[in-house]
Amino acid sequence: MFSVHNTYEVQHETEALVVGIFNQNHRLDGIIGELNEKLQDQVMELIREGDIGVKHNQISKIHTFQQVGAKRLFFVGLGKKDALTLDRLRESLGHLFKSIKASKLEKITVAIDTFCADYISAQDVAYAVGETLPLSTYQFADYKKKSNEPEKHIEAVSIITEDDQAETLASLKVGYVYGKATNSARTLVNLPGNMLTATDLANYAVDLAKKYSFDYEILEKEEMEKLGMGAFLAVNKGSTEPPKMIVLKYQGKDEWTDVIGLVGKGITFDTGGYSLKPKDGIVGMKTDMGGAAAVLGAMEVIGELRPDQNVIAVIPSTDNMISGDAFKPDDVITAMNGKTIEVLNTDAEGRLALADAVTYAKHHGANYLVDVATLTGGVIVALGTDTTGAMTNNEALYKQLLEASHEAGETVWQLPITERDKKRVRNSQVADLNNSPGREGHAIMAGTFIGEFTDGTPWVHLDIAGTATVSSPHALGPAGATGVMVRTLASFVEVFEVNEK
Repeated sequence: MFSVHNTYEVQHETEALVVGIFNQNHRLDGIIGELNEKLQDQVMELIREGDIGVKHNQISKIHTFQQVGAKRLFFVGLGKKDALTLDRLRESLGHLFKSIKASKLEKITVAIDTFCADYISAQDVAYAVGETLPLSTYQFADYKKKSNEPEKHIEAVSIITEDDQAETLASLKVGYVYGKATNSARTLVNLPGNMLTATDLANYAVDLAKKYSFDYEILEKEEMEKLGMGAFLAVNKGSTEPPKMIVLKYQGKDEWTDVIGLVGKGITFDTGGYSLKPKDGIVGMKTDMGGAAAVLGAMEVIGELRPDQNVIAVIPSTDNMISGDAFKPDDVITAMNGKTIEVLNTDAEGRLALADAVTYAKHHGANYLVDVATLTGGVIVALGTDTTGAMTNNEALYKQLLEASHEAGETVWQLPITERDKKRVRNSQVADLNNSPGREGHAIMAGTFIGEFTDGTPWVHLDIAGTATVSSPHALGPAGATGVMVRTLASFVEVFEVNEK
């Protein structure tokens, strides 16, 4: 699908040639100069007249009438050269690929060097091209009646650069791996609850493990009962679907040390249980396994790129339903680590599932923990829908994850955990903990509760309730699931360094 060349003349069969163009004293040299010459100064004239836009995110398309090798030229406005960042580049490329897809073109060539600014190298641009192509053109295969006409997709991408061709191609392919894995997570989250049960999610994980030679384990209900996973099993009590504790193990080092534990909430549908959600709030609860999808997407990247790290992924999966057997407010349950929990809210079920999952990740040797969950509406109230909430007991670990989120272009903001917060989740007359101390600081209470099960293991909690889905199309994808945190988690694992602080 991908190829890299160092000369414009290779483009005789491409359907579209893509160049980037800045808006400040742009000299028409290099490929743009060649195009301008072949088109008899039309490029310069069109820029002067505004038909080729140079402002950020402006996409201009012109027909060449066979005067150059490509049938069409796409110009991507990049704005001021000193204002170009990787995030702004992703946005521009997203608009570009959407335009190319709408034009039903299948073979394209990107002149990488025309996108380079002072802080954006050819490798960075190639990575962004590879990543943005699948993200921006993603479409969930829905259940509407389909046309018999086959849909056209971009099938071949060529790169022109004077930079190192092998490094550029490698960057392009790595970006594509990240984008495709994010789309895998999007598809999981977009699936209806009746088409993605805990069993279905476990089967998906097993297929992933077999593809990438991961070790895996799927705990069944009877095994969980023997291990004392009372917190997770309580969530499952009202369901007719069996629960699954999904474990994937990737060993990238000779010894099973310095193990990174990725824990993802896998509630395939959340009614709220007896603390029933209202009719408007219950719609969309098929997405409550967004944390699990993020972890599985990250494991896909890990499987493709094989970093020198050790990773254990743990996903507790069930739905949260109502029946005569369902758990209820005022129940007291016992988690795997022996702590008792007073249930005050059956809709605060995610933290119960994660409590046993975090303990089980530690059981498998996790030395560092990152949990990801669509956990609370409170994080949306606090941070909106563009920012993932984070909490931690280890600032050095959090700093590494934050740097990874910057690389991925996924915004994360830290919320505090205070001693008063810990007292609130420990406030019960009948148990060690309560699962819902109240609405005040709701997101913080949920994270603090999970933290009670880390026992000092360095840990970061990520609440993606606001960022797991979007209501409108955007440059990097359609409305629906975003696949948030796939790229952050994978990047975090790739560059992780042991820090004892």
